[in-house]
Amino acid sequence: MGDSESTAGANEPPVPAALEAFMATGWADHDEPGEPAPVAAWAAKRRAALAERFPGGRLVVPAGGLRTRNNDVDHRFRAGSAHVHLTGNQASDAVVVLEDGAATLYLRPRAPRTEQEFWRDRRYGEFWAGRRPSLAETEHRLGLDCRHLDELPAVFASGPPARLLRGVDPRVDALAGTPDGAPERDAELAAAVSELRLVKDPWEIEQLRAACAATARGFEECLREWPRVLEHGERWIEGTFWRRARAEGNDVGYTSIVACGPHATTLHWIDDDGPVRPGQLLLLDMGVETRSLYTADISRTLPVSGRFTGLQRDLYTLVLRAQDAGIAAVRPGARFRAYHEAAMEVMAHGLADLGLLPVSAEQALDPESTLYRRWTLHGSGHMLGLDVHDCTAAPAAAYADGTLAPGHVLTVEPGLYLQADDLLVPEELRGIGIRIEDDLLVTDAGAENLSAALPREPGAVETWMAGLLP
Repeated sequence: MGDSESTAGANEPPVPAALEAFMATGWADHDEPGEPAPVAAWAAKRRAALAERFPGGRLVVPAGGLRTRNNDVDHRFRAGSAHVHLTGNQASDAVVVLEDGAATLYLRPRAPRTEQEFWRDRRYGEFWAGRRPSLAETEHRLGLDCRHLDELPAVFASGPPARLLRGVDPRVDALAGTPDGAPERDAELAAAVSELRLVKDPWEIEQLRAACAATARGFEECLREWPRVLEHGERWIEGTFWRRARAEGNDVGYTSIVACGPHATTLHWIDDDGPVRPGQLLLLDMGVETRSLYTADISRTLPVSGRFTGLQRDLYTLVLRAQDAGIAAVRPGARFRAYHEAAMEVMAHGLADLGLLPVSAEQALDPESTLYRRWTLHGSGHMLGLDVHDCTAAPAAAYADGTLAPGHVLTVEPGLYLQADDLLVPEELRGIGIRIEDDLLVTDAGAENLSAALPREPGAVETWMAGLLP
């Protein structure tokens, strides 16, 4: 498994023996132990907690491998979240194995200078793809026993059946095969590693604070670019925000949603190819992913002209009141679904006041009806962390049907979407989409808004924009 999958390019000249010998000589020792990673101690605690759930078992969690984008070009690699959570490792092809209270990280170290890989291999070679750490360097940085990836097949050749986090690396899936009982064992592991990430430890919370702070700076930079935004449209914002994400973090946490006018009624509008026109509303849903891979997820809906019209303000205020109700319901011990229900109570009555509902608000809120959902469409939030939609494999009893606890981080994001072709909506309201989204940390006392640096009140939004627009 450790063999390189891509060597020299098809158009490269052959390598004479003299060149091969010459390239293998004259190199300085370049081990760089560095400092232990701050996450290492936290990751060890997480591994111990996971191992306690499966005493005597063998647990296998891959990072994933490189994926082809086109021909011989790969996508930028992003390690699997469960693997990162348990190890802090972000290198491709690695696999962590937990067994008998010990953890071993199998990985592809950099090739020695006596092998052609370091200067010929376009996928893994140091001269082409950059420096990979040695086994010793990774051991020092992450506090894990490290072995060469070539030794991984032996793990599956003997010993107890493994629980494997499947679907992350097809090569590891193939090594494991599908012995009797594997689907059930693997499903148990998937649920456990997801549930383990529900409550964030202090280190994770600081990463999420940093992600929210960087995201706020990204939003502000977009406003400072307003003349170019008006000239070039949605993609200028997408590119401007991506620059901030790359400068401060690893990347964006998800494809940015930059949706002006009717585009905002498409919940996950990611084409970002339309104009930004004065007089319309602009929905921005964007998040910076830190270098530790934790992401923010923040939405704001802004008046392109800098001031809301009376109608826009009324609709915006309805969504804001729904979000306020949802935020007020976020506290330890509350049902996870309670904040969505609180937000939808406000939305349903607001839609009734607008004359959109064919029944009363109370009738629309009946679980056998929920007619209000024609214009709200989605739930009012989700857990947040290493994934923008975090911990989705956790058991329902611990997540959707569970209760909130200190350390949970979740979004509160009600929205109103009035489609351009909805004949049940007055013509002047059609083609308007509004979402307001913040990232909430559940605390012992209630909740803290991690994204409070970005204003929400309509007057405060206008003042904020006026201070930043050129």
